[in-house]
Amino acid sequence: MIGFLSEAYPWIRAFHVIAVIAWMAGLFYLPRLFVYHAENAPPGSDTDALFQTMELRLLRLIMNPAMIVTWVFGLCLVFTPGVIDWTAIWPWTKTAGVLAMTWFHHWLGRRRKDFARGQNTRPGRTYRLMNELPTVLLIIIVVSVIVRPG
Repeated sequence: MIGFLSEAYPWIRAFHVIAVIAWMAGLFYLPRLFVYHAENAPPGSDTDALFQTMELRLLRLIMNPAMIVTWVFGLCLVFTPGVIDWTAIWPWTKTAGVLAMTWFHHWLGRRRKDFARGQNTRPGRTYRLMNELPTVLLIIIVVSVIVRPG
């Protein structure tokens, strides 16, 4: 298995990056949908139903599969010999960023359920602020992997 990971390394890395891009697109877009949903769609309205459909499809058809594929190929990279030096700082900062991004994904999933139940209590401003988190995490992760500090 380890030999396979080394041979397939460029393909694994490519599919990992593709999955990350798809996941990030959803992490940027879903909070924006929540902003407009919270500010413009009273529970039970036609607009509310439209936003709920868009949010559910984005989460279930794009974000969830992209997150899973990101994790699967990311773990394959972790187990590929010679890729990660765990005595350095960068793998730990990247890991923290990925765990935070995963938490954010699940936080968004819980907020979608709030909207679906007609029980969203957060204003659009909350979602605007939270919309900045994926950018911060993206910076941490990319700098960790490309610059490899420490």
